Amino acid sequence: MFFRFNELGFVKILQDSSVFGISKLLTFTKKSAGEYPQKQPENGLPKVKRAKTALALGSNMGDSQAILEAAIATLAQTPGISLEARSSWYKTKAVGPPQPDYLNGCVTLQVEMLPQELLESLLKIERQFGRVRQERWGPRTLDLDLLLYDDFIVDAPNLQIPHPGMRDRAFVLLPLAEIASDWVEPVSGCLIKELLKKVDCSDVHLLMGN
Repeated sequence: MFFRFNELGFVKILQDSSVFGISKLLTFTKKSAGEYPQKQPENGLPKVKRAKTALALGSNMGDSQAILEAAIATLAQTPGISLEARSSWYKTKAVGPPQPDYLNGCVTLQVEMLPQELLESLLKIERQFGRVRQERWGPRTLDLDLLLYDDFIVDAPNLQIPHPGMRDRAFVLLPLAEIASDWVEPVSGCLIKELLKKVDCSDVHLLMGN
């Protein structure tokens, strides 16, 4: 166990090569639950403590609403994942190269997975729905972003939690505020509903018939 000081104050750095790998670090503030949900032996088998997570979903290729609904169903059927709540769908003007508008939404989950394991599951589901990562900001059949994992801060080469762009994205904060308005984003220390007040929501519109 190591300690370091940054703009958040003292944080614990937990490094466990058997769980994360040598290069993967997890940081969490003093105000967190106090114990990372590490694998705990149960009947001789490793088990992960349950954690609450939030995901953002998006699509702008194919039948986006059907794809997003099917993605939620797939998440709910994945071992170690339980669906807790889901938002309405929102139509959002795309950024980047010319492309169709997006449908966006959020879900909260209860998971028995470590962050890296959850990330691998999300990437697998994206591939199942035809996601090919080619052009930055390009169109996509399915986008699954891991936003929050309890109140932990994760800093790894391939994963950052909270998601580094979530505080500036109305298409994330608007649906997330529907289902988790009082969740504290641990880097800013602000409630989701407070972050929502700071962004321009003019290009995000509730999909009629939700």
